[in-house]
Amino acid sequence: MSEAAALGALPQWDLSDLYPAADSNELAADLDRMETDAAAFAERCKGKLGELDGEALGGAIAEYERIDEAMSRAGSYAQLVYSGDQSDPKNGKFYQGVFERLNAISIKLLFFTLELNKLDDDRLETLMEAPALARYRPWLRDVRAMRPHQLDDEIERVLHEKYVVGRAAWVRLFDETMAGLRFDFRGRKLTEAEILSLMSDTDGAKRKDAAQSLGDVLASNVKTLALITNTLAKDKEIEDGWRKFPRGDSSRNLANFVEDEVVDALSAAVRDAYPALSHRYYALKAKWFGGDRLDYWDRNAPLPDADERQIKWDEARETVLGAYGDFSPDMAAVGKRFFDNNWIDAPVRPGKSSGAFAHPTVPSAHPYLLLNYQGKTRDVMTLAHELGHGVHQVLAADQGHLMADTPLTLAETASVFGEMLTFQAMLRKTEDVKARRAMLAGKVEDMLNTVVRQIAFYEFEKRVHAERREGELMPERLGEIWMDVQVESLGPALRFDDNYRTFWGYIPHFIHSPFYVYAYAFGDCLVNSLYAAYEKADEGFAERYLDMLRAGGTLRHKELLAPFGLDAGDPAFWGGGLSVVARLIDELEAIS
Repeated sequence: MSEAAALGALPQWDLSDLYPAADSNELAADLDRMETDAAAFAERCKGKLGELDGEALGGAIAEYERIDEAMSRAGSYAQLVYSGDQSDPKNGKFYQGVFERLNAISIKLLFFTLELNKLDDDRLETLMEAPALARYRPWLRDVRAMRPHQLDDEIERVLHEKYVVGRAAWVRLFDETMAGLRFDFRGRKLTEAEILSLMSDTDGAKRKDAAQSLGDVLASNVKTLALITNTLAKDKEIEDGWRKFPRGDSSRNLANFVEDEVVDALSAAVRDAYPALSHRYYALKAKWFGGDRLDYWDRNAPLPDADERQIKWDEARETVLGAYGDFSPDMAAVGKRFFDNNWIDAPVRPGKSSGAFAHPTVPSAHPYLLLNYQGKTRDVMTLAHELGHGVHQVLAADQGHLMADTPLTLAETASVFGEMLTFQAMLRKTEDVKARRAMLAGKVEDMLNTVVRQIAFYEFEKRVHAERREGELMPERLGEIWMDVQVESLGPALRFDDNYRTFWGYIPHFIHSPFYVYAYAFGDCLVNSLYAAYEKADEGFAERYLDMLRAGGTLRHKELLAPFGLDAGDPAFWGGGLSVVARLIDELEAIS
């Protein structure tokens, strides 16, 4: 029996809820209708927003929302088709064609937010007395946060129009390069997802060979990866300069509606905790492996005496939904819809996007999850993570297209909380000491990967973007920065070789969403504090939690956390979240 067959029947998503097919009449008709509607909307409203009363302006926003949601539906469909097989040239052509068409349509709508940002504050506040406009207060707040960084209309138009042949084209080059790579492993040609999975295999020799293959292939493509990285960093520097953002991550922080100082406090707290967390844990793990140091390919290895059995898909499903249901039957009911309606694509396939994600699509449809499920405990946790995103996206959909999206810092809350619920449920059922140690170690490693590793990624990005301002970085220099942050974050117990110097090259977040990565650490520390509040809470916590998810993007982090007595602006907040990880390591030391 093949490994895939042993996992049971793995679901593949059914995208027909969006469109019947890439060449369907429905998609073609929608694109034509969007183009007509956008042109008519511009004809009615361009240059006239300042003349509208509150009721009429609210109606204009509602019409803009309707057109934008239709565009997002088509764009989501193209993205999902492409993610299913990025190596198929037909999918690449389809994806590019749809996004070029949407970009051309969206240029007709660009005036709208630019003109909204030119309205006087006092005038807008008066207009807000109309209920039709007041409904969009949170969206207007977020749009107008960009006012200090808005450029002249024609410059904004040029940036928008050239995006598909600029930044988006370089991102596509990265995606198709990575999707097309094949990694030699003992006579087989493996995908990126498959070779990365072998890095946590029970067989140490396999882990070493997989690491060597990964490094060899990345090294043979490092010039292309370095060119993409340098080009996108320079592109960002130019636009940040025009928009007068003070530093490389400021635009991301503004988009996340979190202050630079809060991100600095998070990063400083995690870096200060490196010795007490990652350095201490990996020294402990090295002892379990019989030495004082641990080869980097053993960092995510199962413990020597761990029973790393293969977990079938049906068991993974019941484990995650059971954990969700213990917390809230309503939450589990939403999660069950993903399994019942083919909203998940789980199998590993050549050309398929690596890793995992939850795509919200649009409120008038539903989210989709992409996984590369291979039956490991970590894969179950990934399912719990992405399903948390999916549940969040379903619950927030009632806010409407413009206000359903959540800043990245809060988007990771539901996913990491879902992981924590699943882990705690599995741990409660585990009485065997060795099995319990393996579970605790796995959770600690997941948390270190989410907090320590992501802050190290953030520091790597900060240094790369800062140095790029002085000139292009050679692949060797990118490797040096990578090694510096890895040694600092993982500690003296980890042993590296030159093969590891190119591992920065496969991290997609550096390319897709610069400075995204700290959101994982933000979410994990927040969830640790939130889960501690849950353990002490009386009745009603689950309802307050689901209300937080339903709020979507209408509230900022301070407002969302206030009902739980938490404040991410408090410097002690991050220490409290990190102490949860430290206590798990304490328990591991006691067991050992």
